[in-house]
Amino acid sequence: MKRAFRASDSKLSQEELARRAGVARTTVARMETLAKNDMSVSVLVRLLEAAGYDLKFVAHGHGRTLEDILAEQRSPDANP
Repeated sequence: MKRAFRASDSKLSQEELARRAGVARTTVARMETLAKNDMSVSVLVRLLEAAGYDLKFVAHGHGRTLEDILAEQRSPDANP
């Protein structure tokens, strides 16, 4: 079972994460406890960015993103 993201994962307090993201501390607390199931994607992205994370979508069962594949193809070591 996956656990919720916690502000402490990024070594930030809820208050500091909220300040960096420009949201209320209670928003961070709700996210951590999953008490509000309808958190907007924009708030989630702001919180993740404030904590130093990027949101990337990867197809289920795949470890590489599209960005990873394109970077590999552009690499000078890539096979033609």
